[in-house]
Amino acid sequence: MKVIDIHHPYRKNQIPSDDVVLALGFFDGVHRGHQEVIRIAREEANKKGLKLALMTFNHHPSVVFQKVDVSQIKYLTTVEQKAKLMAKLGVDYLYVVEFTSSFASLSPQDFVDQYIVGLNAKIAVAGFDYTYGKADVANMQTLPNYAKGRFEVVTVSEKKEADLKISSTNVRQMMADGQMEDVNHFLGYPYEIDGIVVHGDKRGRLLGYPTANIKPTFQSLIPKVGVYAVKIKVANQWYNGMAQIGHNITFEKDRPMTIEVNILDFNQDIYGEHVAVQWNHFLRPEMKFSGMDGLIKQLQMDEEHTRTYFN
Repeated sequence: MKVIDIHHPYRKNQIPSDDVVLALGFFDGVHRGHQEVIRIAREEANKKGLKLALMTFNHHPSVVFQKVDVSQIKYLTTVEQKAKLMAKLGVDYLYVVEFTSSFASLSPQDFVDQYIVGLNAKIAVAGFDYTYGKADVANMQTLPNYAKGRFEVVTVSEKKEADLKISSTNVRQMMADGQMEDVNHFLGYPYEIDGIVVHGDKRGRLLGYPTANIKPTFQSLIPKVGVYAVKIKVANQWYNGMAQIGHNITFEKDRPMTIEVNILDFNQDIYGEHVAVQWNHFLRPEMKFSGMDGLIKQLQMDEEHTRTYFN
């Protein structure tokens, strides 16, 4: 798969000359609803003997439209994670468009002319709720009018599970509730964040449960505060572990939130390592203990539950 970064206005020589089926969307999370859009687009490409292209954005449109502080937006997937998932789904060209004010100011017709026809699309595929401007005039129902016969339009219907729409919004709510099994079921893969192992206060060593203190390397959405059964990848090898997202309230109040992972059956110094953490199962909320003995006893129970979960 070729990744092509686009800044508006783009140069024509940036665009491969192949005719394509073009899948459209922001695709945060690349969940099973998104995967259905890509699957149908791939099928159309196979039937017509075309390449499959996909267009997404480098950040959420709310940065421009709603003037949201870019540092406050949390994502389910980084652009790099999206690229890996989309490559597995058979995408040939991934266009990553910088969502700027100049790009956002395009009229619906200009968007269609430059970013669907201009990318050599013979078929445009998107979810039923995809928009490319104001929703009442720039939606999937109006897209054939802007197409003017230059490409076909394929609309993918809503995908549900137990009467609940598979959407990024619902995935986010499940994460806020600590329902990681449901999150991972809607995503179709384990939720994952990347980070760097940094120095912490090393209290875990005193408790007999040394932890890797993870500083996320991206604005990833973090699950709710609590203790989890996780998998962590260190030097391309996966290990089981138990993680706490929290403020270490047993020791003092008003501490900043940290992500700490005790890696089971592991005894190495890994400061500075780039790691990935997969969030599998919520064990319990963060708790305050009256002393270290109570905390150690709870950590022993957490370890037992974590081992039972993975076994």
